[in-house]
Formats: sequence, C-alpha cells, structure tokens
Amino acid sequence: MDRRAFFALKPASNIPAEAPFGGLRQITTGLNTYAGTWSTNEVTHLLKRTMFGARKEDIDHFKSLSMSQAVDELLNVPVTTPAPPVKNYTNEDINPADPDYAIPVGSTWVNTHSGDGQANFNRVLSWKDWWVGRMINQERNIGEKMILFWHNHFATEASTYQTGIYGYRHYLLLKQFAMGNFKQLVRGVTLDLAMLNYLNGQLNTDTAPDENYARELQELFTLGKENNPNYQEPDVFAAARVLTGWRINEDTDTVFFDVTKHDKDPKKFSSFYNGTTIAGRSDANAGNAELDDLLNMIFAKQVEVSEFIVKKIYRFFVYYTIDANTETNVIKPLAQVFRNNNWEIKPVLSLLFKSEHFFDALSQGCLIKSPLDLLVGLCREFAVAFPAASDTVNYYNMLGFVRFQAGEMQEDPGDPPGVSGWPAYYQIPQFHETWINSDTLPKRNIFSDMLIGMGYTRNGMILSIDPIKFTESLPNAVDPNALINDALDILYRVPISAASKAAIKKSILLTGQTQDYYWSNAWNAYRADPTNMTKKEVVFLRLKSLYKYLMNLAEYQLA
Repeated sequence: MDRRAFFALKPASNIPAEAPFGGLRQITTGLNTYAGTWSTNEVTHLLKRTMFGARKEDIDHFKSLSMSQAVDELLNVPVTTPAPPVKNYTNEDINPADPDYAIPVGSTWVNTHSGDGQANFNRVLSWKDWWVGRMINQERNIGEKMILFWHNHFATEASTYQTGIYGYRHYLLLKQFAMGNFKQLVRGVTLDLAMLNYLNGQLNTDTAPDENYARELQELFTLGKENNPNYQEPDVFAAARVLTGWRINEDTDTVFFDVTKHDKDPKKFSSFYNGTTIAGRSDANAGNAELDDLLNMIFAKQVEVSEFIVKKIYRFFVYYTIDANTETNVIKPLAQVFRNNNWEIKPVLSLLFKSEHFFDALSQGCLIKSPLDLLVGLCREFAVAFPAASDTVNYYNMLGFVRFQAGEMQEDPGDPPGVSGWPAYYQIPQFHETWINSDTLPKRNIFSDMLIGMGYTRNGMILSIDPIKFTESLPNAVDPNALINDALDILYRVPISAASKAAIKKSILLTGQTQDYYWSNAWNAYRADPTNMTKKEVVFLRLKSLYKYLMNLAEYQLA
C-alpha cells in the first residue's frame, strides 16, 4: 500500500487498473505457526489489532510470554458481568411520575423501566459513555475489541430504538457470546430487544409478515450476498413467516412469543436450501422450535456461512483486501476450522493470531485506525487521567467528550450509520480508507493537538496528555535517540527513516543544537529537582512539541 499517496488523497500510480479492491499485497504466507522474532514490534502489532492501543506496561507483560502464551491470554475473556452504567444526568424535563425520576445520580438505571423519552435519551448517552469507559479501562484481553466487531456485524442503531435498557442488554449479549458460539449468538441476536425493535421483528405477524430481519439474517449476518447460487426472494418471505409472533412488552422491557400472531402454516424454501419445508406449529413453543429449524437450515450451508464470517473477521483484524493467495492459504482453512469446531469463534481467532500470515511484514502497519482505535488508543497509550468513576458526573462528562469526538469522526458507538455497519468494513474499494477524508483528518489532528496542548476542560476538570509522565515510563529517556525510538515503538506501526529521527531530535529535543547532551542535561536537571518549575518547563515544552509532531504525521493514523 502506498501510504503517502493515500494520505495525499491521490491514487497510487503503480496499482494496476484491473486489480480488485484498489490493489493487492501479493502476500503468500498462510496459517503455519509463526516462528519468527518475538520482539516489541510483534507484540505491539498483536496488541494494536486485538485491543485499543498498546500501553507500555502491556507490551512489557506480553513480551515476557511466548507468542502462543500471549495469544492464549488475549483470547481468555472472562464472562463476568461488568459494573453497569449509572445515572449521570439530572431530572430536567423528565416526568416526575416516571420511575427514572427517583433514581439518584450515581445509581444504576439498567434494572428500572422508563417510558420517558428524555430519560431514555439520557440513558442511551449514559450507556454509550460507559461503553467508551469499558474500552479505555479494558482488561488485557480481546473482549472489548470483539464486542465492537460483533456490534458492527449485527448493527443496530440506538437512534432508532431509543431505549437505554435495549442498548445495555445488546452490549451484554455481544459480550456473552463474543468469544463463544456463533450460531448461539445469531439466535440470541434474533430475539434481542434492540434488534427486534430496529429491524421491525416485533411488528412481524401472520397477517403482515415483515421481511426486514429475515433478509438481513441471510444477507448480512450469516450467508452474505456473493454466493452463486444464493438464497432467493421467496426464502426471505418464508423466513419472515417463520419469525412471526415475537413481541416486545414495552412496559417490562422483555421479549415474548404470541402464538396468535404466528403463521402456523408450513414454510417452503428454495432449491438453495434443498427445498426444505419448516413445519408450521401452533403450540406455545412454536416460535422457538421454528427458529431453531430456520437456523439449522441456514447453518447447513456450512461453507457459505463459515467463509462469509471468516472474511469479516479477516477484514476487521488483518487487512481489507483478500487476494487469491489469502483466499486459499488463510480464508478457506480458517473456515474449515470454524466448521470443524461447531461454530466456535475462539479456535478461529487462535489459529489466525498465531499464524505467520498475521505476523507477516505485509500485514503490519497497513490498517487505517478507526476513530475509536485512534481516540481510545491515544488515551490508553498516554495514560490520560480521567476523573474517578465515583465522581459520576465528571467521569461521564469526559467519557462523553471522547465518545462525541468519535462520532464526529464517523464512528459513534451504538449508532453505526446503517444495518450494514460502518462502511470501512464493507465498502468496496475504499474499505478502511473511508475513515480518512478532508473532514475527519483535521478532526483527528485537532483532538490530539488539544490533548497534548491545553487539554479539554469541563467543570474545572482537565483531560490532557502528560508528556513527562509518558516519557518517564520509557526505559532510557535521558538518551534522546533512545527516547524517540522507544516512543515510536509504542505510537507508530511503520518505521521512519534515521534521517527523519535525527531531524526530529535536533529541531525539537535539542532545540536546534547538535549535541545530545543538550537534551540529556535538561532531563537530568529535571529528574534531580522535579519540583523546580523552571527545569520542568524546559523538558515539558520540548516533549509536548515532540509528541504533537509525531501525532500529526500520517504514520500515526496506521495500525
């Protein structure tokens, strides 16, 4: 990939016009276990792809393990339920008769039904901000990245369902099955409050079958639309009839089955499904039984389902183009593993992340960071200090600032732009390159400039990068050459030239001087007397300029 041509918003001249998806990497490695160097470079690559950013302490931790041990630990995701979001908003414009009104600030709202529009508007924002907090404070595993992956795959929009509890339970569902069984996840999503509302499943009745979910279940969630042959329009209608009768009790935020709204006649499917007929049922368990029949029929198309999902995983975690070599050496064998393990996700990820293909030089530094990767990763890597979670209002205010900025850069968690998810993961031929445009790139730079500069201030609280604190975490900050190298090991995924490093050192750390001791002396003077504000200011200003410059370069946008 010609990265500089891309950031200049011009096509690379050396890409053949006939090349699909804007050009090929010509990568030939496969799924043999990676046996190469296990250094900071490889650890950082693994962490940037499976988590949000790569903190220095996480790099050190996983570097002390073997590659296989590191991947195993990253894929070991606890199933415990996290502490829920809490009320961080006032009762302004909320009906005093609504149950939400009585909930004090700092207490959770997730178990209390609310029918108030303003309360639910506030709750949705509370949930989204809490979710960003989960990303920033994530444990050392792939859990939060997988939840976002599945949220993009099973896209729902909070702006449509507009109920906080729906969003929160949607998150818990994705968390429960994030590393588990894909078929069970599809079943859970089918009866999910958010999805039932979003794709009109609760309106699907025997007298007026609604095809929305039945179509997306096949086209976007399991089979894809590129198979030949593929499902047909009558299959969409038949699947819709299978799914009739599922309702939402809006007074209790629960899903139930109403057999009186269910189509009890047999449902006949096309030759793509071998002419399968799902028997109509009329008992109280009809909805569950016919749903299981429908999923068994779809998942019997094992090759189609497995290859479709593996490609989605590959494009999210590795790279967006899939050439013939990758199809043969990676996609098809991974899909076979998926089938052999009865739709369990973990074995697929384990084989992929331990492979020579994943660690191939051509798989590194080739993705454009999503907005959440950029913003959350920045906060994590620079150890940006947030207010204590017990300081509910201020904590959520700062999380809300990060979440709002992600939305301004076109990745609002909880609200992808449509049922297909974010275009960066499916839009041919641009894919991830859609994250960067004349509107979003300046916003990315403004965010990093703000945090390394004056910071974001609200209610007297400041969210900012402490450049000295970050530098103190590096092993040899007294040496300007080591400082730059060690910082770049964390912040960058592509190398810059020795000449560029020398120029950065001279113009910023040495303030135009030529001898390294101009930095070393300043740093030693500060370290010997850290409360001396004059000495601190000398290193503070240089470090602030250094990190601002590094974050403004194109290389910082790559993962």
